[in-house]
This record gives sequence, structure tokens and C-alpha cells, in this order.
Amino acid sequence: MKRILFTSVIVLIALFTKAQQDPKAKSILDEVSTKTRTYKTISADFSFSMENKAMLINEKNDGSIKLKGQKYFVDLPGAGVKVFSDGKTNWSYMKQGNQVTISTIEDAGSELMDPSSLFSIYEKGFTSKFVAEKNVGGKTVYQIDLFPDKKEYDVSKISIEISKANMMIQSAQLYGTDGNIYGILVKKMDMDKDFPDSEFVFDSKKFPDVEIIDLR
Repeated sequence: MKRILFTSVIVLIALFTKAQQDPKAKSILDEVSTKTRTYKTISADFSFSMENKAMLINEKNDGSIKLKGQKYFVDLPGAGVKVFSDGKTNWSYMKQGNQVTISTIEDAGSELMDPSSLFSIYEKGFTSKFVAEKNVGGKTVYQIDLFPDKKEYDVSKISIEISKANMMIQSAQLYGTDGNIYGILVKKMDMDKDFPDSEFVFDSKKFPDVEIIDLR
């Protein structure tokens, strides 16, 4: 569940420019991509949810993300999860068990649920479709659906909503093949804040007695 959660977060700011797209979706996604690329850093606070009606599951957690080029940091306090990446190495820390798993971007491959693929997954097998321009909470948004071309992906559809006013992604829903629906809602977004590179690297000194699982 946590791996698809990481991917859900990244959907908010991922670049979709090379996905197979219908003309209307391509135009919108190109504009989102172009605008996103103008920022040196992006940070966001978000609400994450997981729902499975058949199993009567409805969970919600708040989190935050910071991005700087190909570096990122995801913090999910309620789940006790922190994910660091300096663009080459990933550190996934779990508070439960006090352990961190270290891997490289290359080791992660192209698996959809691996956060190392956040900057390229939508260039490798998604078809997009413009669904509607609609009003949500008094704001005009574009809804675009993404469908995986590869059956091994664990989602059947990703639905995103883009604000017409600022052309930034404000929400996303991932429909898992396991019946789970994962939702992301952006609560606050800031651009061009100054983040030192050290924020994207796991510092074991800040986690006393942490168990290190090095898969490199």
C-alpha cells in the first residue's frame, strides 16, 4: 500500500509530456509540464486517502513533499514513513521497526509502484484522455484520465484534476486493480523555496539505532 501511496503523491507534480495523449489532454499536460519546469523547487502539503468499499476501508493521512530537480523528500507522519532521494539513491525509512532501506534508482527499474520512476513512468506506457471541464468547490478544473498500456501495472486508471486558473494539478485518484481507490488532494503548494541538498539525503545520525538495509 505504501508504495502506491508514494506514486500517488508524485502524480501531483509528475511530467506527462511524452505520454500518448489526445490533442486536448496533450495541450493541457504540456502547459502543466512547461510551467512546472520553470520552478527550481516545489513543495506541497496534501491529504491522502485510501478507500475500499467492499472491505469497508476508509483511511486518511496528511503528508508533505519537497522536490528539487530530480531530488525529492516525502513525509507521511501518520504512517511513520519518510522517503528521501538525491536523484541517484533512495532511502525509505519506516518508523515502525526503525529501519531504512537503501536502493539505487537503477535497481528500482521501471516498476510503477517504485518512487524512483516518478519522473519517467508517465513517459512509458500511459494513454491520456480529456474528460471534462467542470466546477469543483467553486473552481474550474480540467479532468484528465490516464490509462496504463501495460497490464502489469497495479492501477486500472489515474484521474487527475488540474486547476484552470493556475494550471497546476490539485487532485488525483488512483484506481487499484485490488479494488482500492487512492486519493490525493493538494491543500497548499509553494514554489521556489530554498531547500539545501542535505534535505534529500537520509542522515542516520538523526535516527538513533536505526537498522540499515542496504540493497545497493
